[in-house]
Amino acid sequence: MSRTDAARGPAGVRETAGARESTDALGTAGVRATARVHARRDGRGGTALPVLDGEGPLAPRRTRSVGTEARVTLVGAMSGPLGGDRLTVEADVGEGARLRVGSAAATIALPGQTKDEARYVVRLTVADGGELYWLPEQLIAARGSDLYVTTRADLAAGARLVLREEQVLGRAGEEPGRLTSRLTVRIAGRCVLDQELSCGPGAPGGWDGPAVLAGHRAVGQAVVVRPEFAQSPPSARTAGEGAAVLPLAGPAVLVTAVAPDALRLRRLLDEALAGLDGD
Repeated sequence: MSRTDAARGPAGVRETAGARESTDALGTAGVRATARVHARRDGRGGTALPVLDGEGPLAPRRTRSVGTEARVTLVGAMSGPLGGDRLTVEADVGEGARLRVGSAAATIALPGQTKDEARYVVRLTVADGGELYWLPEQLIAARGSDLYVTTRADLAAGARLVLREEQVLGRAGEEPGRLTSRLTVRIAGRCVLDQELSCGPGAPGGWDGPAVLAGHRAVGQAVVVRPEFAQSPPSARTAGEGAAVLPLAGPAVLVTAVAPDALRLRRLLDEALAGLDGD
């Protein structure tokens, strides 16, 4: 469904597949939409999803469970995010529940009818004994787009997490859009990671220089939180050309990587994550 398929509502407001696209006094337009996924133990050794809903371009769908793990795929019901959009995804995992979230395809940030920045907010919460795998496909910043992504994970002391983020600057053969990404991880109320990277036109000077991306167009990070890391953390090391593993001040590890393309980036992150199982 394209943005032009949305039905007209009251003046200045457009209903878009359950989301609301509003126009303020300055003429700024954009979709406001939220998707929510709540995972809870079902009492039979598995994981139930008492809350699974989405609006507009955010359409979570349950897929086949594996063992005690519930699985959800985010399906793009519309194009976006576009300039001016405000999209939010929330995942909450209760005690003892296990949830894996992926996406059906890459997310492509595109320019909108206005030059306003788009915002994409991800909020993750995992209780004691809960486990979350957050593994979406790549986020692509197309030419002319301007997107600010905020991901925040709040975990209890006994929670487990595997979170992967991958950003690609521009589609094949085009200049990148502007992309700013902030990732924050808190464990038992303590901040163990708070980092931000801004790339593309208008970003701080030197973002593409040798000290940052060094001409690469794909950048990613993965955070792994396991209670056992508190006693036996993996060692800091490089993980192939362009990737590094860094223990954090808590039961967590950060993997970062840069690569010339999305395929190489995924390979670097997968190899580094697989190496953690051997530590």
